[in-house]
Amino acid sequence: MSRVLVPCHVKGTVALQVGDVRTSQGRPGVLVIDVTFPNVAPFELQEITFKNYYTAFLSIRVRQYTSIHTQAKWVTCLRDYCLMPDPHSEEGAQEYVSLSKHQMLCDVARVLELRLILRQPSPLWLSFTVEELQIYQPGAKSPSMTFPKWLSHPVPCEQPAPLLEGLPDPSRVSSEVQQMWALTEMVRASRTSRRIGRFDVDGCYDLNLLSYT
Repeated sequence: MSRVLVPCHVKGTVALQVGDVRTSQGRPGVLVIDVTFPNVAPFELQEITFKNYYTAFLSIRVRQYTSIHTQAKWVTCLRDYCLMPDPHSEEGAQEYVSLSKHQMLCDVARVLELRLILRQPSPLWLSFTVEELQIYQPGAKSPSMTFPKWLSHPVPCEQPAPLLEGLPDPSRVSSEVQQMWALTEMVRASRTSRRIGRFDVDGCYDLNLLSYT
């Protein structure tokens, strides 16, 4: 499916205090990045791409438009997505990440704002964030590819002209296959018919008896 880049405004990271743990330069914890779309109507989120920088876990919340009479609500669509499998190594620390809407926990239509919650519990990495953040929405849908109707229900105006002479008529293929299947079942069910053309012992005795009579 095609995608279209959504123009957005990415705010600076803000330290988030969780319980007694307060994020600071010397004590990593939780950071929040808010993303707004000032010139865009509510849209469907298709994909999020970014480059990780020492973030261990990522959660995503979106504020969705509901109706004119109700206030837009925040919902969590991704919770503690692991970006660094081992906090003691740099695996995944600076890799590009792509998250599609199929990985989200809820419907991501009618999005107004986006919030990224970054978490790094290891004291080994004092600085962490995400870079090159890009948000995409679905692009224009391409014409659906459907099988021609003549494959199941032939219509004269939709049947392609035969490329070679002698090709079977599509309108008769189905009935002929059914007739062949019925004939096969009749042969299989008839014990006498199964012995036509066989030269087994019983068949020889039958021929001898016929020759002497």
